[in-house]
Amino acid sequence: MHQAALVGHQIKSAPHLGWNISGEVRHDWSALIGNVTSHVKSLNWGYRVQLKDKSVDYINAFGSFVDSHTVAAVDKKRNRREITADHFVIAVGGRPVYPDIEGAELGISSDDIFTLPTAPGRTLVIGASYVALECAGFLTGLGYDTSVMVRSICLRGFDQDMASLISEHMERDGTRFIRNSVPLKLERQGDLQIRVTWQVAEGDSAPSQHSEVFNTVLFATGRRVSTQSLGLEPLGVQLHPRSGKIMGSAQTPEQTAVPHISAIGDVLDGSPELTPVAIAAGKLLARRLYQGSSEQMDYKMVPTTVFTPIEYGCVGLSEEDAISEHGNDNVEVFHAYYTPLEFTITELDSKSCYIKLVCVKEGAEHRVIGFHFLGPNAGEVTQGFAASLRLGITYEQLSNCIGIHPTSAEEVVKLNITKRSGVDPTVSGC
Repeated sequence: MHQAALVGHQIKSAPHLGWNISGEVRHDWSALIGNVTSHVKSLNWGYRVQLKDKSVDYINAFGSFVDSHTVAAVDKKRNRREITADHFVIAVGGRPVYPDIEGAELGISSDDIFTLPTAPGRTLVIGASYVALECAGFLTGLGYDTSVMVRSICLRGFDQDMASLISEHMERDGTRFIRNSVPLKLERQGDLQIRVTWQVAEGDSAPSQHSEVFNTVLFATGRRVSTQSLGLEPLGVQLHPRSGKIMGSAQTPEQTAVPHISAIGDVLDGSPELTPVAIAAGKLLARRLYQGSSEQMDYKMVPTTVFTPIEYGCVGLSEEDAISEHGNDNVEVFHAYYTPLEFTITELDSKSCYIKLVCVKEGAEHRVIGFHFLGPNAGEVTQGFAASLRLGITYEQLSNCIGIHPTSAEEVVKLNITKRSGVDPTVSGC
Protein backbone atom coordinates (compact mmCIF):
# COMPACT_ATOMS: atom_id res chain seq x y z
CA MET A 1 0.00 0.00 0.00
CA HIS A 2 2.83 2.36 0.88
CA GLN A 3 4.65 1.41 -2.31
CA ALA A 4 1.49 2.06 -4.34
CA ALA A 5 1.32 5.58 -2.92
CA LEU A 6 5.01 6.19 -3.67
CA VAL A 7 4.44 5.13 -7.27
CA GLY A 8 1.67 7.74 -7.45
CA HIS A 9 4.16 10.44 -6.38
CA GLN A 10 6.66 9.16 -8.94
CA ILE A 11 4.07 9.42 -11.71
CA LYS A 12 3.49 13.07 -10.80
CA SER A 13 7.26 13.66 -10.84
CA ALA A 14 7.86 11.79 -14.11
CA PRO A 15 7.48 14.82 -16.45
CA HIS A 16 10.45 16.48 -14.68
CA LEU A 17 12.56 13.51 -15.82
CA GLY A 18 11.38 13.64 -19.41
CA TRP A 19 8.54 11.12 -19.26
CA ASN A 20 5.51 12.22 -21.26
CA ILE A 21 2.47 10.76 -19.49
CA SER A 22 -0.64 11.79 -21.37
CA GLY A 23 -4.26 11.33 -20.36
CA GLU A 24 -5.78 10.86 -16.91
CA VAL A 25 -3.91 8.53 -14.56
CA ARG A 26 -6.31 6.90 -12.11
CA HIS A 27 -5.79 4.43 -9.29
CA ASP A 28 -7.81 1.19 -9.23
CA TRP A 29 -8.48 0.26 -5.58
CA SER A 30 -10.00 -3.11 -6.45
CA ALA A 31 -6.95 -4.14 -8.49
CA LEU A 32 -4.59 -3.19 -5.64
CA ILE A 33 -6.60 -5.04 -2.99
CA GLY A 34 -6.95 -8.10 -5.23
CA ASN A 35 -3.20 -8.30 -5.78
CA VAL A 36 -2.39 -7.67 -2.11
CA THR A 37 -4.87 -10.35 -1.00
CA SER A 38 -3.46 -12.87 -3.49
CA HIS A 39 0.06 -12.18 -2.28
CA VAL A 40 -0.91 -12.64 1.38
CA LYS A 41 -2.71 -15.89 0.56
CA SER A 42 0.37 -17.16 -1.27
CA LEU A 43 2.53 -16.34 1.76
CA ASN A 44 0.17 -18.17 4.11
CA TRP A 45 0.06 -21.20 1.81
CA GLY A 46 3.85 -21.18 1.61
CA TYR A 47 4.10 -21.21 5.40
CA ARG A 48 1.69 -24.15 5.58
CA VAL A 49 3.79 -26.10 3.06
CA GLN A 50 7.02 -25.35 4.88
CA LEU A 51 5.55 -26.43 8.20
CA LYS A 52 4.48 -29.72 6.66
CA ASP A 53 7.91 -30.23 5.08
CA LYS A 54 9.44 -29.81 8.54
CA SER A 55 6.96 -32.26 10.11
CA VAL A 56 5.18 -29.57 12.10
CA ASP A 57 1.46 -30.17 12.69
CA TYR A 58 -0.67 -27.11 11.95
CA ILE A 59 -3.88 -27.04 14.01
CA ASN A 60 -6.36 -24.30 13.12
CA ALA A 61 -8.21 -24.05 16.44
CA PHE A 62 -8.70 -21.92 19.54
CA GLY A 63 -6.48 -23.07 22.39
CA SER A 64 -6.68 -22.65 26.14
CA PHE A 65 -4.90 -24.33 29.03
CA VAL A 66 -6.57 -27.16 30.93
CA ASP A 67 -3.57 -27.58 33.19
CA SER A 68 0.09 -26.59 32.97
CA HIS A 69 0.89 -29.44 30.55
CA THR A 70 -2.40 -29.67 28.63
CA VAL A 71 -4.07 -27.40 26.06
CA ALA A 72 -7.61 -27.87 24.78
CA ALA A 73 -8.02 -26.99 21.09
CA VAL A 74 -11.51 -26.25 19.74
CA ASP A 75 -11.93 -25.80 15.97
CA LYS A 76 -14.62 -23.86 14.10
CA LYS A 77 -16.86 -26.95 14.01
CA ARG A 78 -16.65 -27.12 17.83
CA ASN A 79 -14.56 -30.29 17.71
CA ARG A 80 -12.38 -30.49 20.80
CA ARG A 81 -9.07 -32.24 21.34
CA GLU A 82 -6.50 -32.11 24.12
CA ILE A 83 -2.78 -31.74 23.47
CA THR A 84 -0.05 -32.38 26.02
CA ALA A 85 3.54 -31.16 25.79
CA ASP A 86 6.70 -30.71 27.81
CA HIS A 87 7.09 -27.09 26.70
CA PHE A 88 4.67 -24.40 25.53
CA VAL A 89 5.44 -21.18 23.64
CA ILE A 90 2.73 -18.50 23.62
CA ALA A 91 2.82 -16.14 20.64
CA VAL A 92 -0.81 -15.12 20.19
CA GLY A 93 -0.19 -11.46 19.37
CA GLY A 94 -2.99 -8.94 19.73
CA ARG A 95 -6.20 -7.66 18.23
CA PRO A 96 -7.22 -4.05 17.39
CA VAL A 97 -8.84 -2.02 20.15
CA TYR A 98 -12.08 -0.15 19.45
CA PRO A 99 -12.98 2.84 21.66
CA ASP A 100 -15.90 2.51 24.03
CA ILE A 101 -18.15 5.02 22.24
CA GLU A 102 -21.56 4.93 20.58
CA GLY A 103 -21.42 3.53 17.05
CA ALA A 104 -17.85 2.23 17.26
CA GLU A 105 -18.97 -0.87 15.33
CA LEU A 106 -19.40 1.35 12.24
CA GLY A 107 -15.64 1.81 12.05
CA ILE A 108 -12.97 -0.54 10.76
CA SER A 109 -9.49 -1.40 12.03
CA SER A 110 -6.12 -1.18 10.32
CA ASP A 111 -6.43 -4.93 9.72
CA ASP A 112 -9.60 -4.39 7.66
CA ILE A 113 -8.28 -1.70 5.31
CA PHE A 114 -6.14 -4.24 3.43
CA THR A 115 -9.19 -6.26 2.40
CA LEU A 116 -11.74 -3.47 2.00
CA PRO A 117 -13.62 -4.47 -1.18
CA THR A 118 -14.53 -0.94 -2.25
CA ALA A 119 -12.52 2.27 -2.25
CA PRO A 120 -12.58 3.94 1.20
CA GLY A 121 -13.53 7.40 -0.08
CA ARG A 122 -13.31 10.26 2.43
CA THR A 123 -11.58 8.68 5.41
CA LEU A 124 -11.04 9.61 9.06
CA VAL A 125 -8.17 7.82 10.79
CA ILE A 126 -8.50 7.96 14.58
CA GLY A 127 -5.18 7.58 16.39
CA ALA A 128 -1.62 8.88 16.05
CA SER A 129 0.46 5.69 16.24
CA TYR A 130 2.78 4.62 13.45
CA VAL A 131 0.00 2.41 12.10
CA ALA A 132 -2.39 5.38 12.00
CA LEU A 133 0.08 7.62 10.19
CA GLU A 134 1.11 4.90 7.76
CA CYS A 135 -2.51 4.23 6.81
CA ALA A 136 -3.33 7.93 6.50
CA GLY A 137 -0.19 8.49 4.44
CA PHE A 138 -0.87 5.87 1.82
CA LEU A 139 -4.58 6.75 1.60
CA THR A 140 -3.67 10.36 0.86
CA GLY A 141 -1.07 9.16 -1.63
CA LEU A 142 -3.69 7.09 -3.43
CA GLY A 143 -5.86 10.17 -3.82
CA TYR A 144 -8.39 9.86 -0.99
CA ASP A 145 -9.43 12.79 1.20
CA THR A 146 -7.91 11.71 4.52
CA SER A 147 -7.94 13.20 8.02
CA VAL A 148 -6.13 12.07 11.19
CA MET A 149 -7.65 12.66 14.62
CA VAL A 150 -4.94 13.12 17.26
CA ARG A 151 -5.70 13.12 20.97
CA SER A 152 -2.31 14.42 22.16
CA ILE A 153 0.97 13.76 20.26
CA CYS A 154 1.97 11.80 17.18
CA LEU A 155 4.22 8.75 17.43
CA ARG A 156 4.40 8.52 21.21
CA GLY A 157 7.61 6.75 22.23
CA PHE A 158 9.50 7.91 19.15
CA ASP A 159 11.82 10.91 18.89
CA GLN A 160 9.53 13.93 18.89
CA ASP A 161 11.61 16.05 16.50
CA MET A 162 11.12 13.33 13.92
CA ALA A 163 7.43 12.93 14.77
CA SER A 164 6.81 16.65 14.23
CA LEU A 165 8.62 16.65 10.90
CA ILE A 166 6.59 13.64 9.74
CA SER A 167 3.23 15.22 10.57
CA GLU A 168 4.30 18.52 8.98
CA HIS A 169 5.31 16.67 5.81
CA MET A 170 2.02 14.79 5.74
CA GLU A 171 0.07 18.03 6.12
CA ARG A 172 1.94 19.54 3.17
CA ASP A 173 1.21 16.33 1.25
CA GLY A 174 -2.53 16.80 1.80
CA THR A 175 -3.37 14.87 4.98
CA ARG A 176 -5.47 16.91 7.41
CA PHE A 177 -4.75 16.68 11.16
CA ILE A 178 -7.54 17.24 13.70
CA ARG A 179 -5.56 17.85 16.88
CA ASN A 180 -6.38 17.67 20.59
CA SER A 181 -9.55 15.77 19.77
CA VAL A 182 -11.34 12.60 20.84
CA PRO A 183 -14.31 10.92 19.14
CA LEU A 184 -17.64 10.91 20.98
CA LYS A 185 -19.93 8.94 18.66
CA LEU A 186 -20.43 7.55 15.17
CA GLU A 187 -23.83 7.57 13.41
CA ARG A 188 -24.81 5.94 10.14
CA GLN A 189 -26.05 8.37 7.49
CA GLY A 190 -27.49 6.62 4.47
CA ASP A 191 -25.75 3.57 3.05
CA LEU A 192 -22.25 4.94 2.53
CA GLN A 193 -21.69 7.70 5.08
CA ILE A 194 -20.85 7.96 8.77
CA ARG A 195 -21.28 11.11 10.81
CA VAL A 196 -18.53 11.49 13.41
CA THR A 197 -18.94 13.76 16.42
CA TRP A 198 -15.83 14.66 18.38
CA GLN A 199 -14.69 16.88 21.20
CA VAL A 200 -11.83 19.37 20.94
CA ALA A 201 -9.86 20.52 23.96
CA GLU A 202 -9.01 24.19 23.28
CA GLY A 203 -6.54 25.38 25.89
CA ASP A 204 -8.20 26.93 28.90
CA SER A 205 -11.55 27.24 27.07
CA ALA A 206 -14.38 24.78 27.53
CA PRO A 207 -14.22 21.80 25.15
CA SER A 208 -16.20 22.25 21.95
CA GLN A 209 -17.96 19.67 19.81
CA HIS A 210 -17.72 19.28 16.05
CA SER A 211 -19.06 16.78 13.54
CA GLU A 212 -18.41 15.83 9.92
CA VAL A 213 -19.42 13.09 7.52
CA PHE A 214 -16.97 10.47 6.22
CA ASN A 215 -17.23 7.37 4.08
CA THR A 216 -14.80 5.34 6.20
CA VAL A 217 -13.68 5.63 9.82
CA LEU A 218 -10.51 3.68 10.64
CA PHE A 219 -9.54 3.09 14.27
CA ALA A 220 -5.80 2.81 14.88
CA THR A 221 -5.83 3.32 18.63
CA GLY A 222 -3.69 0.36 19.60
CA ARG A 223 -4.01 -3.38 20.04
CA ARG A 224 -4.71 -5.59 23.05
CA VAL A 225 -3.07 -8.95 23.47
CA SER A 226 -5.27 -12.05 23.41
CA THR A 227 -4.39 -13.53 26.80
CA GLN A 228 -7.59 -13.24 28.85
CA SER A 229 -9.17 -16.46 27.57
CA LEU A 230 -6.05 -18.65 27.63
CA GLY A 231 -6.42 -19.77 31.23
CA LEU A 232 -2.94 -18.57 32.20
CA GLU A 233 -3.39 -16.98 35.62
CA PRO A 234 -4.67 -20.15 37.37
CA LEU A 235 -1.39 -21.78 36.27
CA GLY A 236 0.69 -19.02 37.89
CA VAL A 237 1.58 -17.11 34.72
CA GLN A 238 1.66 -13.41 35.58
CA LEU A 239 -0.14 -10.89 33.36
CA HIS A 240 0.47 -7.15 33.36
CA PRO A 241 -2.49 -5.58 35.23
CA ARG A 242 -3.12 -2.93 32.56
CA SER A 243 -1.96 -4.35 29.23
CA GLY A 244 -2.69 -8.04 29.89
CA LYS A 245 0.73 -8.91 28.48
CA ILE A 246 2.69 -11.85 29.85
CA MET A 247 5.42 -10.88 32.29
CA GLY A 248 8.71 -12.71 32.06
CA SER A 249 11.74 -12.80 34.35
CA ALA A 250 14.47 -10.16 34.44
CA GLN A 251 17.19 -12.66 33.47
CA THR A 252 15.20 -14.47 30.76
CA PRO A 253 12.42 -12.18 29.52
CA GLU A 254 10.63 -14.94 27.57
CA GLN A 255 10.46 -17.21 30.64
CA THR A 256 7.18 -17.00 32.55
CA ALA A 257 6.71 -17.86 36.22
CA VAL A 258 5.89 -21.42 35.05
CA PRO A 259 9.26 -22.88 33.95
CA HIS A 260 8.00 -24.78 30.90
CA ILE A 261 5.77 -21.97 29.54
CA SER A 262 7.44 -19.23 27.49
CA ALA A 263 6.18 -16.24 25.52
CA ILE A 264 7.51 -14.37 22.50
CA GLY A 265 6.36 -11.46 20.34
CA ASP A 266 3.74 -8.80 21.01
CA VAL A 267 2.22 -10.81 23.86
CA LEU A 268 5.41 -10.42 25.95
CA ASP A 269 5.67 -7.40 28.24
CA GLY A 270 8.68 -5.26 27.29
CA SER A 271 9.13 -6.75 23.83
CA PRO A 272 9.04 -4.33 20.87
CA GLU A 273 5.92 -5.09 18.83
CA LEU A 274 7.82 -6.03 15.67
CA THR A 275 7.66 -9.31 13.73
CA PRO A 276 11.46 -9.64 13.27
CA VAL A 277 11.87 -9.35 17.05
CA ALA A 278 9.45 -12.24 17.64
CA ILE A 279 11.23 -14.36 15.00
CA ALA A 280 14.67 -13.71 16.50
CA ALA A 281 13.44 -14.39 20.05
CA GLY A 282 11.78 -17.61 18.87
CA LYS A 283 14.97 -18.89 17.24
CA LEU A 284 17.04 -18.19 20.35
CA LEU A 285 14.41 -19.83 22.58
CA ALA A 286 14.43 -22.97 20.43
CA ARG A 287 18.21 -23.15 20.64
CA ARG A 288 18.10 -22.82 24.43
CA LEU A 289 15.45 -25.52 24.73
CA TYR A 290 16.91 -28.07 22.34
CA GLN A 291 20.51 -27.21 21.48
CA GLY A 292 21.97 -26.35 24.85
CA SER A 293 22.48 -22.68 23.98
CA SER A 294 22.52 -19.99 26.67
CA GLU A 295 22.25 -16.99 24.34
CA GLN A 296 19.51 -14.53 25.31
CA MET A 297 17.56 -12.13 23.14
CA ASP A 298 18.85 -8.54 23.29
CA TYR A 299 15.86 -6.22 23.15
CA LYS A 300 18.01 -3.08 22.97
CA MET A 301 19.17 -1.40 19.76
CA VAL A 302 16.28 -2.87 17.75
CA PRO A 303 15.94 -1.02 14.42
CA THR A 304 12.57 -0.17 12.91
CA THR A 305 11.06 1.98 10.19
CA VAL A 306 7.81 3.91 10.02
CA PHE A 307 6.55 3.80 6.43
CA THR A 308 4.94 7.20 6.30
CA PRO A 309 5.15 9.23 3.03
CA ILE A 310 8.51 10.50 4.27
CA GLU A 311 10.01 7.32 5.74
CA TYR A 312 11.49 7.30 9.24
CA GLY A 313 14.11 4.79 10.31
CA CYS A 314 15.55 4.64 13.81
CA VAL A 315 17.53 2.51 16.21
CA GLY A 316 18.49 3.18 19.82
CA LEU A 317 17.36 6.02 22.08
CA SER A 318 15.36 9.09 21.17
CA GLU A 319 16.87 12.43 22.14
CA GLU A 320 14.33 12.73 24.96
CA ASP A 321 15.13 9.28 26.38
CA ALA A 322 18.88 9.84 26.06
CA ILE A 323 18.70 13.07 28.06
CA SER A 324 16.47 11.40 30.65
CA GLU A 325 18.91 8.51 31.01
CA HIS A 326 22.27 10.31 30.76
CA GLY A 327 21.55 13.96 31.54
CA ASN A 328 21.47 16.91 29.14
CA ASP A 329 25.14 17.85 29.66
CA ASN A 330 26.31 14.35 28.72
CA VAL A 331 24.34 14.10 25.48
CA GLU A 332 25.49 15.56 22.17
CA VAL A 333 23.26 15.57 19.09
CA PHE A 334 24.72 15.85 15.57
CA HIS A 335 22.12 16.69 12.94
CA ALA A 336 21.44 17.92 9.41
CA TYR A 337 18.69 18.84 6.98
CA TYR A 338 19.53 17.52 3.52
CA THR A 339 18.06 17.20 0.03
CA PRO A 340 18.17 13.73 -1.57
CA LEU A 341 19.41 13.86 -5.16
CA GLU A 342 16.19 12.28 -6.45
CA PHE A 343 14.21 15.12 -4.83
CA THR A 344 16.00 17.90 -6.72
CA ILE A 345 14.97 17.85 -10.36
CA THR A 346 11.61 16.29 -9.47
CA GLU A 347 10.91 19.13 -7.02
CA LEU A 348 9.72 16.72 -4.33
CA ASP A 349 9.24 18.04 -0.80
CA SER A 350 12.55 17.69 1.08
CA LYS A 351 11.78 20.07 3.96
CA SER A 352 11.45 17.13 6.39
CA CYS A 353 14.54 15.20 5.21
CA TYR A 354 16.53 15.19 8.43
CA ILE A 355 19.18 13.09 10.16
CA LYS A 356 20.03 12.98 13.85
CA LEU A 357 22.75 11.10 15.72
CA VAL A 358 22.22 11.02 19.50
CA CYS A 359 25.54 10.50 21.30
CA VAL A 360 26.71 10.15 24.88
CA LYS A 361 30.02 11.71 25.81
CA GLU A 362 32.71 9.22 26.88
CA GLY A 363 35.92 11.13 27.49
CA ALA A 364 37.05 12.68 24.20
CA GLU A 365 34.71 10.48 22.15
CA HIS A 366 30.98 10.32 21.54
CA ARG A 367 29.35 6.89 21.51
CA VAL A 368 26.29 6.79 19.24
CA ILE A 369 23.24 5.61 21.21
CA GLY A 370 20.51 6.81 18.85
CA PHE A 371 20.20 6.95 15.06
CA HIS A 372 17.28 8.75 13.39
CA PHE A 373 16.81 9.14 9.65
CA LEU A 374 13.99 10.82 7.72
CA GLY A 375 14.09 10.36 3.97
CA PRO A 376 13.72 7.95 1.07
CA ASN A 377 14.55 4.27 1.62
CA ALA A 378 14.89 4.85 5.37
CA GLY A 379 14.56 1.15 6.18
CA GLU A 380 17.46 0.21 3.89
CA VAL A 381 19.65 2.95 5.32
CA THR A 382 18.80 2.20 8.96
CA GLN A 383 19.38 -1.55 8.66
CA GLY A 384 23.04 -1.00 7.81
CA PHE A 385 23.76 1.54 10.51
CA ALA A 386 21.93 -0.56 13.13
CA ALA A 387 24.74 -3.13 13.12
CA SER A 388 27.33 -0.45 13.88
CA LEU A 389 25.31 0.89 16.80
CA ARG A 390 25.03 -2.61 18.29
CA LEU A 391 28.82 -2.82 18.12
CA GLY A 392 29.21 0.46 20.00
CA ILE A 393 30.39 2.75 17.20
CA THR A 394 31.43 6.29 18.06
CA TYR A 395 30.70 9.46 16.16
CA GLU A 396 34.42 9.80 15.47
CA GLN A 397 34.59 6.32 13.90
CA LEU A 398 31.48 6.98 11.84
CA SER A 399 32.92 10.28 10.59
CA ASN A 400 36.02 8.44 9.37
CA CYS A 401 33.89 6.31 7.02
CA ILE A 402 33.85 7.30 3.36
CA GLY A 403 30.42 8.12 2.02
CA ILE A 404 28.94 6.67 -1.15
CA HIS A 405 28.14 9.55 -3.49
CA PRO A 406 25.45 10.57 -4.33
CA THR A 407 23.31 8.82 -1.70
CA SER A 408 21.21 10.00 1.23
CA ALA A 409 23.11 7.64 3.55
CA GLU A 410 26.28 9.58 2.70
CA GLU A 411 24.91 12.48 4.72
CA VAL A 412 25.13 10.40 7.90
CA VAL A 413 28.93 10.15 7.80
CA LYS A 414 29.18 13.85 6.92
CA LEU A 415 27.33 15.11 10.01
CA ASN A 416 29.38 17.83 11.72
CA ILE A 417 26.99 20.32 13.33
CA THR A 418 25.75 19.86 16.87
CA LYS A 419 22.27 20.86 17.96
CA ARG A 420 23.78 22.58 21.00
CA SER A 421 25.76 24.97 18.76
CA GLY A 422 22.66 26.59 17.31
CA VAL A 423 24.29 26.68 13.86
CA ASP A 424 21.98 26.14 10.84
CA PRO A 425 22.29 22.40 10.09
CA THR A 426 21.13 22.64 6.46
CA VAL A 427 23.60 20.85 4.18
CA SER A 428 25.27 23.16 1.66
CA GLY A 429 27.62 22.56 -1.24
CA CYS A 430 30.74 23.63 0.65
